[in-house]
Amino acid sequence: MFSYFRILRPNGLLIATFGAALCVALPLCVVLSFIVTTSSDVWQHLVDTLLLRYISNTLLLSLYVAIGVACIGVPTAWIIAFYRFPGRNTLSWLLLLPMAYPAYILAYTYTGVLEYAGPILTWMRSVDMPDWVMSPFLHIRSLTGAALMLSLVLYPYVYLLARAAFLQQSANLMEAGYTLGQSRFSVFRRIVIPMARPAVAAGVLLAVMETVADFGTVQFFGVQTFTTGIMRTYYGFGDTPGAAQLSSVLLGFVAVLIILERNSRNRIKYYSDQMRRLDQAAQHLTGFPAFGVQVLCAFPILFGFLIPTILLVNWTIFDATMQSLWRLAWNSLALAGGSSLFIVGIALLIGYANRLFPSRSLSYVTTFIGLGYALPGIVVAIGVLIPFGAFDVWVSAQLAPWSIKPQLWISGTLVAVIFAYLVRFLAVANGNVVSGLSRLRPSIDQSGRLLGLSQTRVLTSIHIPLMRGSVLTAILVCFVDILKELPATLILRPFDFNTLAVRAYELAGQERLIDASPASLCIVLVGLIPVILLNRSIGKL
Repeated sequence: MFSYFRILRPNGLLIATFGAALCVALPLCVVLSFIVTTSSDVWQHLVDTLLLRYISNTLLLSLYVAIGVACIGVPTAWIIAFYRFPGRNTLSWLLLLPMAYPAYILAYTYTGVLEYAGPILTWMRSVDMPDWVMSPFLHIRSLTGAALMLSLVLYPYVYLLARAAFLQQSANLMEAGYTLGQSRFSVFRRIVIPMARPAVAAGVLLAVMETVADFGTVQFFGVQTFTTGIMRTYYGFGDTPGAAQLSSVLLGFVAVLIILERNSRNRIKYYSDQMRRLDQAAQHLTGFPAFGVQVLCAFPILFGFLIPTILLVNWTIFDATMQSLWRLAWNSLALAGGSSLFIVGIALLIGYANRLFPSRSLSYVTTFIGLGYALPGIVVAIGVLIPFGAFDVWVSAQLAPWSIKPQLWISGTLVAVIFAYLVRFLAVANGNVVSGLSRLRPSIDQSGRLLGLSQTRVLTSIHIPLMRGSVLTAILVCFVDILKELPATLILRPFDFNTLAVRAYELAGQERLIDASPASLCIVLVGLIPVILLNRSIGKL
């Protein structure tokens, strides 16, 4: 009881923590409030004509991506975990590289080379290739094409979790299966996969959550899902309440996925019985079998990273028109850099508050803050735009007697954009900060206080220098996520303010795919940073 009331005493750290929780709750509550709002004509039109299509396409796309990431991620994880062959160590981290690509950039790149006027179909027509051979390339802009693009960039979620689950299994269990007369495939199907099923399910659900939140890929391929419907309702119909009502339905999908993902993670348990791990009994391959697994692992790397990167580099150097790229780069880097520093600063205050005042109530608040990352960017944008717009209207009304013209005080400024980034990516920064703080002994805090340092000085002078690796990682990961973010930036950005992601989207929408390549390449190159950091952290395990 004492600790609970101590939490409620005024304190800057606690105010920052509960303030961050309110920031996350604001767009969520705003969107959910429209569930009970009187339906508009636009909403009724959506229910009568398009809602069923949005639901079916979203579910079908999620199903295709779930199958795709499982079919790529599980076999590659099994090969890397169970077999030893030339090039295995290199392939183990190369398989992470597609994570650097936003799916919409992969879609732009493959469309540029596979469209009707592209080099592949032009060559096929020149050699009188049969129509049934050309048909799959002609239908790249489709639901299956979008599922393929998303699968190529999202399978590392499954690969990472499945590989970790495989490596933690005991080789003795497999050998017991062999002694009972089971074949290698039967052991894999009846022992290995069931034990790794929670980890695989968690990875698949994470990929599906990213699929549900995707906007750039489905918009470019003309697939009508919830995200494109929300954007169309907001921009096309000019109906913000209707967009919020669609967002509330999408939140229902996200809530179900969060529950399923948390349940899968809770079922992931590893017990060390001092037996040999699976990697200690790996099978060595040579000759044709080794070549076969090398080729199998190389396919997702080739199509998910190498081919699109080569195309982007070639177009950027030889064909693209470099229009105001430096200004776009400056806008993107300044916005992403400033926002990531602000977000990590808030995360440091939240993590330090949990360290100084541990309690169940504060733990619940911190867990709630983590839900922001699960919200689709377009839902966050709508949830921020509505209250900020209402605030602008109220301020203009108050200033009207002084003949001050109405204007966008915060909803049309970078304040709204940074606020949306805070809601969306605070969980990413908080995870890295909490991980760094957990490695510092409590005696460090006590020593600092004995030396007469305030709580703030202990954080800034002792903790941050000692955990600078975790802080820098949090800044870099937030920086890259913000650089890739498209729907929130697209909706909330000020007039005449573009970023690399928004400019690539605009050029692709104008079918200027080659001119979109410089901006796209910049995003991909920066996106390699967290992949390299992730590979280094895995290598230390």
